[in-house]
Amino acid sequence: MEKFRRAYEAFEKAFKRFEEVKSQNLMSFFREEFYTEIVVKRFEYLYEALWKTFKEFLRVRGIECYSPKSCFSELLKESVVSYSEKELLSELIYIRSRLVHVYEEETAKRLRDRILQGDIYGLFKELLVRLKP
Repeated sequence: MEKFRRAYEAFEKAFKRFEEVKSQNLMSFFREEFYTEIVVKRFEYLYEALWKTFKEFLRVRGIECYSPKSCFSELLKESVVSYSEKELLSELIYIRSRLVHVYEEETAKRLRDRILQGDIYGLFKELLVRLKP
């Protein structure tokens, strides 16, 4: 349970840092490419913290998972997330994978804009509440 609590705290911290980027008008302080890099990096931290929190959450329930995809599938089986939430989580896998290999500024901007949309932010926020130890 202690590993889950620590993972959750990391997720909570990453969410707060992501929320800062989303709620503040940083574009007025940074050039667009720097702003994109900030959003992307904060998303990456949040994504990693989320799936590792899920991994520990499931481990406490006696379920082992070793990748985001397997964890997200197990969460659906355990009725922790709905089918639509699982679909959005699957999209996060795609976004994260694309971000690692993006070399075109326009693609990075499109992914940044998608990350900042309300449904993704709302999912992170809801899961933060739902998983609270």
